[in-house]
Amino acid sequence: MPKIKPISDLRNYNEVLRDVSVGGPVFLTRNGRGRYALVDIADYEKTQATIKLMSELTKGRKSGEEKGWLLHEDVKAHFAGKIYE
Repeated sequence: MPKIKPISDLRNYNEVLRDVSVGGPVFLTRNGRGRYALVDIADYEKTQATIKLMSELTKGRKSGEEKGWLLHEDVKAHFAGKIYE
C-alpha cells in the first residue's frame, strides 16, 4: 500500500522520513494531487543506474542497426584469453 501524505505533514518531517524505506517511498500531495516523492537513497541510486543502463543499451542497439551487428563468435574471439578482475 503506498504511503501518501499531505505536504503539510512536513511540519513533523522526522515522522515523514521514518516512513520512507527501501522500496517504500512516501508520496506528498498538494491540494489533493500528487506532487513529490521521497525515496530512500538506495532506490534513487538503483533508478539512476537503470536509466544509465537503458541508455547504453539503446546506444548499442542504434549502433548495431547503423553499423551492423557483430557475430557471437567474433565477440567471443575478441575476449578470449583476457583476464578480468
